[in-house]
Amino acid sequence: MSIGTVLVSGATGFIGRRLVPALLADNVRVRTLSRNAGHSFPADVEQATGDLLQRQSLDGPLAGVDVAYYLVHSMGEEKSFSDTEARAATHFAEAAEQAGVRRVIYLSGLGESGAGLSEHLQSRQQVAEILRSGRFQTTVLRSGVIIGAGGSSYEMIRFLVRTMPVLPEHHWLQARCQPIAVDDVIRYLVGCLYEERTGGDTFDIGGPEVMTYYEMLERFAAVLGSTHLAAPVPPLLPRAIARWIGLVTPVKTGLAQALISGVQNDVVCNDTRIRELLPFELTGFEEAVCRALHERRDARQQR
Repeated sequence: MSIGTVLVSGATGFIGRRLVPALLADNVRVRTLSRNAGHSFPADVEQATGDLLQRQSLDGPLAGVDVAYYLVHSMGEEKSFSDTEARAATHFAEAAEQAGVRRVIYLSGLGESGAGLSEHLQSRQQVAEILRSGRFQTTVLRSGVIIGAGGSSYEMIRFLVRTMPVLPEHHWLQARCQPIAVDDVIRYLVGCLYEERTGGDTFDIGGPEVMTYYEMLERFAAVLGSTHLAAPVPPLLPRAIARWIGLVTPVKTGLAQALISGVQNDVVCNDTRIRELLPFELTGFEEAVCRALHERRDARQQR
């Protein structure tokens, strides 16, 4: 089946700014959606402006769209970010229905539903439910920690490993995770565009290894060639760390708190069907970290 115009919402974000050139490399007609005009996209990208919280502003950007990527979240921007995300998703679904969009592809988060699920993972699941209620096929990809320069989770991990001489031994770091390289996330997102069997379904995506968050910090430190001590820490340290991160890094305190609150949950793939539909060799954790470090270093040198 031929692919018509593809809309990328959240095109200036961590995932979106990588997805757009990947789609262009496949000669896909790409339209971006953002609140402000004038972003530095290639000349063959059609830029549209619209605000997900202003329903009527979405009619023009979604007109004539065949497939839309939903890569927007407001996690940590305000106390009621889950309400904001729900409103934005509802407006997007309504506008997509009216425009006759055929498919929506949404990047969500891993995590089993239940009373212990963090607010930001609950919000991701709620957005998925809203999009799935639309009269179009919705593909939901659920990922855990994404390893790539500029990603909030990755930058927070890098900061902790580089600045803390003692890695905290705490029960919230014993939860299991399955980090995935950002390049592999992009391959899945692009692959879903062409694999019609992914339409109307939900898939877990993750890297080749499952580890605890503490093991992830240790292995990240090993890639950097740094040595850390280990020590028990008081229960309130995660909240204090979030405030500290908000003061000395570009990661906002609210976002850091939302991310750290999710560390208590196991975020591993319980469903591997996507590996059969879109088979490729997954990037190992150390290789993903090395790529992210090189990307960050190259970006700093180009400034």
